Amino acid sequence: MGHPHDAGAHDRRWARDLRDTFRCAGALLGLLLLVDQFSGRLTLWRAALWFAVALLLFVVLYPARVRAGAGWLSSRGLLRERHVRTDRLVSVRCLDGVSQRLLLRDEFGGRVEIDPDVLVNNPDVWHLLAEGSRRSLDSGTLTCGATALRRIAERVERETAETVFKVSGLE
Repeated sequence: MGHPHDAGAHDRRWARDLRDTFRCAGALLGLLLLVDQFSGRLTLWRAALWFAVALLLFVVLYPARVRAGAGWLSSRGLLRERHVRTDRLVSVRCLDGVSQRLLLRDEFGGRVEIDPDVLVNNPDVWHLLAEGSRRSLDSGTLTCGATALRRIAERVERETAETVFKVSGLE
């Protein structure tokens, strides 16, 4: 397994998502300060409170940085990085909720939760995950998750085909 910092592929949209997170938190802070200023109620303490609210929004919206290489996948959040061996997966599950998540677990206790859109938008990351999960299936360690992987594969193929049609003008 390669070292996680020698990433073969990464989420190409992460930097844009991070900028959008800054913009959203900044816009909220600016709007709250502007409303308070025009209402005549802006004080140092209220400004500090609005800054804290904007900071909390930034923390909630902070995008995980997903990287992958031969046999591994990692997701780095604001405070920590998690790794999973894709060639030693034991389960892959789709978690539904406010936003869909993909939960990957390996036989060493590694656990990574990612947004499936990262895989759809980054076929190179998907390819590395698919290769590793195929090795897990072949070795028999992956006992739960073939259906979830098949659904993501179909989605990646569909999105890729739509992009090819758009680019070639066959839409």
